[in-house]
Parts: sequence; C-alpha cells; structure tokens
Amino acid sequence: MATQLKTLYQETIVPQLMDQFQYANIHQVPKLIKVTVNRGLGEGAQNAKLLEGSLNEVAVITGQKPVVTRAKKAIAGFKIRQGMPVGLMVTLRSDRMYAFVDRLINLALPRIRDFRGVSPKSFDGRGNYTLGVREQLIFPEVEYDSIDQIRGMDISIITTAKTDQEGRALLKAMGMPFRDQ
Repeated sequence: MATQLKTLYQETIVPQLMDQFQYANIHQVPKLIKVTVNRGLGEGAQNAKLLEGSLNEVAVITGQKPVVTRAKKAIAGFKIRQGMPVGLMVTLRSDRMYAFVDRLINLALPRIRDFRGVSPKSFDGRGNYTLGVREQLIFPEVEYDSIDQIRGMDISIITTAKTDQEGRALLKAMGMPFRDQ
C-alpha cells in the first residue's frame, strides 16, 4: 500500500534532487526516516481524564497509539514528582509516516487561520525539520465536539539530508509550504 507521497517521491522527487545536487548515487538522495509527534500535557499531568482524551486524540490524528512520557526527576516548582505523566509521543515510520506527512501538508496546514506558510528557519543544521501546531482542530480527523480543550503538538520530520539546504529541497519538493523570508 504505497501512498501518493511515497510514489511521488520515488518517481519525481528522487530524479529531481539527483539532478539538483549532482549526486553520483541514488542512495545519496535525502529521504524521510521518521516523523515524531510530541505533546506536553502541562496541567493535564494531574488529571487522568485529560491524559486519556489526549491519548485518544493523538491516536486518531496519527493512526498509531502514543507512548506516555514520564518525568525523570521531581521538580517541586512545577509540582511534578518522578514517574508522573508529563507528555505523550508517537514515532511514525514507513507507510504511516508518508500518509501522515501527506495529510499534514495537503489537509491540515492549509486549514490554519491566516496561514502564510511554515517558517523555513526551523531546521536543526542537519536537515531535520520541526514545527509546532497550536491547535489539534486543523486535522480533519478531530471533531470539534469531541475535544475538551485546545492543545497543540510538536511535529519533527527526520531526514537523511546532510545539510539544511538538502532537507529544505526535499520537503519543498514534497509540497511543504515554506513562506518567503
């Protein structure tokens, strides 16, 4: 079950990037390795109902059950004890990853209010890209009536690109709407 984005990558993007960066070998072309979706719970750490709702939401959005991340040490200022749930995360690979990135680029991002494109500066120096989403309603799978609170999430796209320029070219070819500086 190859997704549209994976087919586009193999048939169009690979030859385009080979030509653009003058790669000698097809395996030098940057590709997606994984996508991680991360959500901090904040005040929801004390409330089991919020944790449950958040788990279901992220599972519906990504199509995979999230892992609950727990506090490694106690922080009295934040009222956190060791082992308390502080967030959740999902790591997507292969077909699920391509399907998620496809939905993110073509369905979710255009639904953001006053959207002018994502920042081209959010690369980490090694070709990986991270963006923050302020509300979960931009994903069509989430119904407005089913949410109890608007929460955001961080989405990291990890690639095999060596530089930010290569990573940006890969994501731009996939349709990521970068805004001009």
